[in-house]
Amino acid sequence: MGALQAQDYPMCKWAVGIRLPAATEKTVEAAIHKGEIIRTHLLRPTWHLVAAEDLHWMLALSAPKLKASLKGRHKELELTDAVLKKSNSIIEKALTKNGHLTREELVAELKKARIAVDNNRSSHLLFWAEMEALICSGSLKDNQPTYALLNEWVPKKISLTKEEATAQLTLRYFTSHGPATLPDFVWWSGLNITDARRGLESIKDQLQEETIAGQSYWMSPALVIPPGKPSSVYFLPAFDEYIISYKDRSAILADNYKKNAIWVNGLFRPVIVVNGQAAGIWKRSIQKGKTIVETEFFRPPAKKMTALIKKAAAAYGHFLDQPMELKPGVVL
Repeated sequence: MGALQAQDYPMCKWAVGIRLPAATEKTVEAAIHKGEIIRTHLLRPTWHLVAAEDLHWMLALSAPKLKASLKGRHKELELTDAVLKKSNSIIEKALTKNGHLTREELVAELKKARIAVDNNRSSHLLFWAEMEALICSGSLKDNQPTYALLNEWVPKKISLTKEEATAQLTLRYFTSHGPATLPDFVWWSGLNITDARRGLESIKDQLQEETIAGQSYWMSPALVIPPGKPSSVYFLPAFDEYIISYKDRSAILADNYKKNAIWVNGLFRPVIVVNGQAAGIWKRSIQKGKTIVETEFFRPPAKKMTALIKKAAAAYGHFLDQPMELKPGVVL
């Protein structure tokens, strides 16, 4: 996959689990705790999960553009080069002395040094430290995410040139997200159109192209459309790659249901996918040691899908290793 969007921490673990049926929340958390999976800012940017061995080259590819995009906001917040340098120094010293620290603990260190952290400055300071390849997510501390020094937690093993990294990211995207278009890749990767096009040109001999309505779609040659179309149901997490990673989402989400699945403030809700199409939304709650899953469908599902809906919900309960109760809700 290359990377999985991950600003909703509980849901991003399910984004891994739904793609690895044998996985549980505990096994995913164990991989994060051991530093095999890193949660950090990449690509567009937003929080992403990325394999540790891919972090350095993806960050090196993403960071220059992301840092340049911050100049205006940093000026508004009076985050000068001197302030950013001082902040990085404080963060580095705190992590060197204490090991992995939570966001709150690092912000407290910045406050002690009389660095302003109000008005979202703390987020910008931590984000800058990530872009400077100083910090990344660390092990869990009392079940809370932490930050760690990047080069200590994830020693650099792979070095790629910009051209090599662009080609690798392009190949990862189209083989895992295809069929997809070049504009889809530009949206997902955060690359400019020139670099994205060069990336596609460099690896398109490894992909299959299909032209639909005058638009080129690229995918892995190994992608096979089965002769039959078996029914399927999935309870996708919020911000799932199946929906969020395309500029054009019309093949998955009909226009008249967008307002139900995507709020005006850009929040992507957990979606129920039936036979490849967004068919409803769902939410979960934990009550007395069991998981309650409530559904709201865009239109009444066919009765023949009932068993598959229950099975898909049960898969989430299995991932959490908790008893699960399915509560059908209203039709939106």
